[in-house]
Amino acid sequence: MRFIWQLLAAVLVAMIGGQAVGAAEGSPWLQLVLGLLTAVAAVLVYGWVVRRTEHRPSTEVAREGAGAAFGRGLLIGVAMFGAVITNIYFNAHYEINGLGSPAGAVGLVGFMAAAAVTEEVMFRGVLFRIIEERTGTWIALTLTGVLFGASHLLNPNADLWGAVAIAIEAGGMLAAAYAATRTLWVPIGLHFGWNFAAAGIFSTEVSGNDTPQGLLDTVTSGPAWVTGGDFGPEGSVYSVAFGALITGAFLWLAHRRGNLVPRRRGADEAAAATTLPR
Repeated sequence: MRFIWQLLAAVLVAMIGGQAVGAAEGSPWLQLVLGLLTAVAAVLVYGWVVRRTEHRPSTEVAREGAGAAFGRGLLIGVAMFGAVITNIYFNAHYEINGLGSPAGAVGLVGFMAAAAVTEEVMFRGVLFRIIEERTGTWIALTLTGVLFGASHLLNPNADLWGAVAIAIEAGGMLAAAYAATRTLWVPIGLHFGWNFAAAGIFSTEVSGNDTPQGLLDTVTSGPAWVTGGDFGPEGSVYSVAFGALITGAFLWLAHRRGNLVPRRRGADEAAAATTLPR
């Protein structure tokens, strides 16, 4: 039942907050406030429902160390997108024509904060964490990565390749970030940093969502395998490559810290073997 209650709480906050933020489109300051309120509500509700259903402190969203962990994730996300846009610039066409919409960038802070927090709470806080307890890290990472990618097929300019790319570069990477750190603040920061850099700073498409213009007025064109086409840079092979590399780094760190959870069957068999009469 804890899985149902936690998932239901996360989905309700995401739905209500998403509707409110979407309704504020065109009013960037209102969108900023509503987006940040949605992000805060998602964390508070998640922490509350975990404490109620699991009878333990919700350490994965603890306030202690949250700022530093969020900051590390943010830097990784922004740097990763910067590396992708640099490769697009040199291998296709990316041009900055001047200032775009600073007000639009303000609204995108709220929009992307709400999206990053609600999705991380839902996919990594609830789905990955609980599935991992039952199946181990590798199966949970694969299953939730595929599910995360498939959820993006609902976006206006989505296609199958875009969903596969998201599953690899985001679904796997963000789950690995949680596995390595056992805090949601790192994947939240990484998710927000990537999305805001893509839309709020460099004004590119995010996951085929018809994203509004951000801080810069830019033009992107060239082969879809480089630029991501209508889906945006998340569909670029460079995003997939960098995402896979960072996923590997996080998994190595998780292994080094002893944070990888083995398959439940193997653990149960080992436990049973220790209880057999000699």
